[in-house]
Amino acid sequence: MSFFKKLKDRLFTSSSRLDAGLEAIVEEGVDEVDAAEASTPEVTAPEVTAPEVTAKETPEPVSIEPDKYEPAPAAPKVDPLPTPPVAPPATAQPVRHDPAPKPAPEPAAKPAATPDAARPGLMGRLLGREDANIPRRTLDDAMLEQLEELLIASDMGVDTALRVTANMAEGRFGRRLSVPEIKALMAQEIARIMEPVARPLPIYPKKPQVVLVVGVNGSGKTTTIGKLASQFKAAGKSVVIAAGDTFRAAAVEQLQIWGDRAGVPVLTAPEGSDPASLAFDAMVKAQADGADLLLIDTAGRLQNRADLMEELAKIVRVIRKKDPDAPHNTLLVLDATTGQNALLQVDIFRKIADVSGLVMTKLDGTAKGGVLVALADKFGLPIHAIGVGEQIDDLAPFDPQEFADALVGVDT
Repeated sequence: MSFFKKLKDRLFTSSSRLDAGLEAIVEEGVDEVDAAEASTPEVTAPEVTAPEVTAKETPEPVSIEPDKYEPAPAAPKVDPLPTPPVAPPATAQPVRHDPAPKPAPEPAAKPAATPDAARPGLMGRLLGREDANIPRRTLDDAMLEQLEELLIASDMGVDTALRVTANMAEGRFGRRLSVPEIKALMAQEIARIMEPVARPLPIYPKKPQVVLVVGVNGSGKTTTIGKLASQFKAAGKSVVIAAGDTFRAAAVEQLQIWGDRAGVPVLTAPEGSDPASLAFDAMVKAQADGADLLLIDTAGRLQNRADLMEELAKIVRVIRKKDPDAPHNTLLVLDATTGQNALLQVDIFRKIADVSGLVMTKLDGTAKGGVLVALADKFGLPIHAIGVGEQIDDLAPFDPQEFADALVGVDT
């Protein structure tokens, strides 16, 4: 199963919500048109009655006696005008008889309509050829407002929702659109916003390349590290994992399971140890082994806990004592189910740990996948990967068009 198919299937909650909302919006417009047509009174021309014509009596003739009237005076005589000289007639020219005009050629018979022409595709409908059987609604201010509300309900945020709908309406205002056409336009605008941030995790020649993974409790950091380690190992990279969540024994055990599965060593420390000290020791070990990548897990911490955020800042400071350029990547793992709260997490973590890229997990369990569009629109941070499950292949590089199509439910 392709990742797009899996993404589309598992984003069913989001796409089905948008599906239902778009259909309701279009049907509402169709119902309004039908109601307006039904309420328009039928105007009939008034019946015109011809006037009655009555016969009149024939008037009697009037007799005139000639003796009572004098004759009219005679007109005065006027000398006739001189007759102008007449020019001699011109020599007659021979009359040219053109041949009979040729009959105009008959127009070529139009070819019979093919099944494809009878049922125009999406591009044909976008160019104005409509299928009468598909419900459509005119794109007006009322419809745009409803589309904005639908996108905001999908956690896309007010500013991003306004931007998407404004771009959809550009050059199309007043046009009648169907649900598939609206989906295609919406996916196109979402992909346009997310195209600049779709970048894979960069790999540097520096050994070891230190990747620090941060995020709040339960965002999926440990699982993401295990998947990344397995995928990099399969790509021929030597990887070391540091279990920096020294406060939660379950996180260490989970990383060890992933390490055994991928054949990657996992460095641990006693429970309650200083995570900054473990990070430093892991850098020394990875450098001695010539590892390509060092993935450092960290304990989950809420962005509103100042003490925990200071602890994260300490880890960064200690790492930079060993390598001033480290960490070379700081990945913030976000839980899609947190919705708009993800915007606040990004804002705070990037100030503390200099976040360089995002990974979005749990897109399969939310109807609010639109938050990823809001993140791309507001911060412009690279989105390296997205996750839609617990299996090793459920984490894949971010593709903006596939994500946009899956989010709005476009069939491809």
